Amino acid sequence: MLETQSSLVKPGQLLARGVCRHLKGHGFVSVEELVPTRGLRVDVMGLGPKSEIWVIECKSSRADYQSDSKWQGYLEWCDRYFWAVDQDFPTDLLPSETGLIIADSYDAEIIRMAPEHKLPPARRKVMVHKFAVHAARRLQALRDPGVAALVSSGEPAGGDAG
Repeated sequence: MLETQSSLVKPGQLLARGVCRHLKGHGFVSVEELVPTRGLRVDVMGLGPKSEIWVIECKSSRADYQSDSKWQGYLEWCDRYFWAVDQDFPTDLLPSETGLIIADSYDAEIIRMAPEHKLPPARRKVMVHKFAVHAARRLQALRDPGVAALVSSGEPAGGDAG
């Protein structure tokens, strides 16, 4: 049964699972597929014990990385930005001014810490709120599958504050 379930999960999602497990060990909570603003969807966002916000983009192949032209748009939504890849990924492709995490479906390791670029307080407040709403919607969808169709991964219309 586990193999059947694993075959339905995409490689990037398996990396995200390992990253989330690793972040937990650093006192972070995490969510997957959060939309910080229209047109962007973060693979993993971690919220740390001091409200620090990390964005981790999981790339399962060279082609997956090379097709990502929006990654710099994530920088304004986090304190630190990381790439998460598996051990066979050609890491020399990744920008040296970003963090690097080597992951698999069970765990991960931070190889290069991302430089810190502190969010302005108003943007941090917006992002912590988006994180909480996203997490609550995901939990509600798990606990009450009948509302899953009503749960949106994006925020309601009305603009992006912050």
